[in-house]
Amino acid sequence: MSIPGVTRELLVRCVDTWAPGNLHTAHGATFLYCSRRGVDHEGAVGAVRAFAEFGDRLRGRLTLLFVAPGVEALRAAVENVQREMGTPAEMAVHLVPGGDIKAVLKAAGAASGPLLAVVDETVEKSFSAATVLLTAPAGTWSAQRSELREAGLELTAGVELVEGNAELLVGFGTRSGKSLEAFKTELWALDEYAGVRYRDPQDPEGHLMDISLEPNPGALRREILLRLRDGGMTVTELKRFALTDTVYRAIDAQKVVAALLHAGAVTRSPEGGRLGGDVVISLAAR
Repeated sequence: MSIPGVTRELLVRCVDTWAPGNLHTAHGATFLYCSRRGVDHEGAVGAVRAFAEFGDRLRGRLTLLFVAPGVEALRAAVENVQREMGTPAEMAVHLVPGGDIKAVLKAAGAASGPLLAVVDETVEKSFSAATVLLTAPAGTWSAQRSELREAGLELTAGVELVEGNAELLVGFGTRSGKSLEAFKTELWALDEYAGVRYRDPQDPEGHLMDISLEPNPGALRREILLRLRDGGMTVTELKRFALTDTVYRAIDAQKVVAALLHAGAVTRSPEGGRLGGDVVISLAAR
């Protein structure tokens, strides 16, 4: 599987985790796909097909809006999916060839219902109820994360996909801790033999990691030790740090903290008892 294949699979998995909890509102829901570079045909059709699987669960209207150069080429494939899967009239697909992407994003963000947006680099700062999946050049996570947070999406995650000399940043922003946890779960559940490796944008050493349900904890170990230089943190705070500031999941932080304690690299207070969320972890004195 190539980098485009990984991003397509992530998109479909995002739809699968987002749709069940967001298609029941009477206000309707919106899926927005915006790109300046052009439409990814396979990814876009995959998204339509994934949403069509939930056609019988719609309570209100579901609008799928694709805005990209050359998007008209999708029409035949989209209509084929609609016929094949018998999508209801409440699921409307609109293809918009280019235009002012920021204006379209703003209009969609102003909708009263939930919004799942897939964008490249551009994040409009007026989302009202959004989850955002974005792609951008590797090395830009700091700027992209700032954009997401300025848009009110305070819970973020970023990962760089590396395949030979090819690199791509995938970012995620939401207001829901549950959604962020779900994204991280799907991120590490992809095909571990994909031929694509992950790099944590926050890892000071930039090591590459294989995709695995049990990721190599080396980068998280380094990031936690670096973070603890600023002072002790509770286990709960370290789990949140892993979730929102690294490529890892909260459960990975729990395992790393336990390993660091065993190695004597950190200390805990109180010293005894189970490793609960209120236990304070500090760097060991040298």
